[in-house]
Amino acid sequence: MPALVLLGAQWGDEGKGKATDLLGGSVDYVVRYQGGNNAGHTVVVGDQKYALHLLPSGILSPSCTPVIGNGVVVDPAVLLSELSGLNDRGVDTSKLLISGNAHLITPYHQTIDKVTERFLGKRKIGTTGRGIGPAYADKINRVGIRVQDLFDESILIQKVEAALHDKNQILVKLFNRRAIGTDQVVEEYLGYAAQIKDYVADTTLILNNAIDEGKVVLFEGGQGTLLDVDHGTYPFVTSSNPTAGGACTGSGVGPTKISRVIGILKAYTTRVGAGPFPTELLDADGEALRTIGGERGVTTGRDRRCGWFDAVIARYATRVNGLTDFFLTKLDVLTGWEQIPVCVAYEVDGKRVDELPYSQSDFHHAKPIYENLPGWSEDITKAKTFGDLPKNAQAYVKALEQMSGAPISAIGVGPGRDETIQVNSFL
Repeated sequence: MPALVLLGAQWGDEGKGKATDLLGGSVDYVVRYQGGNNAGHTVVVGDQKYALHLLPSGILSPSCTPVIGNGVVVDPAVLLSELSGLNDRGVDTSKLLISGNAHLITPYHQTIDKVTERFLGKRKIGTTGRGIGPAYADKINRVGIRVQDLFDESILIQKVEAALHDKNQILVKLFNRRAIGTDQVVEEYLGYAAQIKDYVADTTLILNNAIDEGKVVLFEGGQGTLLDVDHGTYPFVTSSNPTAGGACTGSGVGPTKISRVIGILKAYTTRVGAGPFPTELLDADGEALRTIGGERGVTTGRDRRCGWFDAVIARYATRVNGLTDFFLTKLDVLTGWEQIPVCVAYEVDGKRVDELPYSQSDFHHAKPIYENLPGWSEDITKAKTFGDLPKNAQAYVKALEQMSGAPISAIGVGPGRDETIQVNSFL
């Protein structure tokens, strides 16, 4: 049985929660392998809508074990609030597993995040202000606090003291802020220990054993390929690796055990935050995509920037992730356009470029080269098979598949759990 990676093939917000939920009934484990509560998933089950920020989407499937891997940064207050909210709605969260090696987000990470972004002014990155970047920075600087540290008070005190020694200097002398006391952080975080202790486990061992036993493990990335800290539109990126390689480092499962890598593509393109966006629309079409598609960030609440489908980005995602399949979402949003432009290449300094420029300056100045595809006006939300789609919708999907470099194996035709056309099985 396979181990699958499911990730965003654009700038995030492609509908990964829907895709994960679709597979949830056939999957034994769903693993978040990077990011924190800066990544949101919306899952619609019947008439119920669930907004998940830190928890894996598989938590909504009773037969599935949700896992927060070692590559995730965890805000314990957010975690417990999210668990409480699901429990109040009758969702069983008792099967959740959390890696003891996952790093924790603390109040000082959030403070540093917010004041730094404000200090940057026009050069700001567009972070969520939730402390994700500073938590990852501490991890790399080897002054981070891990989940397992909550269960050893002396180690926790030492680590918080060490972290605050430099941070308080920065807060007080550079940003004119109050120093943060060690005692208040330690007291708050020791209080979380008993509440999450039963969830903490050696998730690397559990996941490897599960795969060896033939169970199905799905690795769920947050954000998207173009927000990867190494392979995205740096510096307008997240602080971790949403790309397929991050699934291995963020879970402790080796690459030879991964059998398929599924990229989630929206039928158009969106992004949240600052940074270059070649196909962005600042006109009535962009506003229509935003309104019809409900393009507002699940976690941030910010309006998403909207634009036409970018095949250059899709090809890049196929290459850097080794994608075997695509899941195309929100095809229904495009219903009603007489012509639908698709970006097939860029113009950079008067020359046609078919692949994503490696230079930030070139990408920033790239102009989209469009091909217009015929649209459709028929309602597609009731379509159950590919043949049920209007001919022009079928042609649009086939064109995107050919341009993107991997087969489109599923198509979202509406927000509901059952509003999906399965072309090829992922399992």
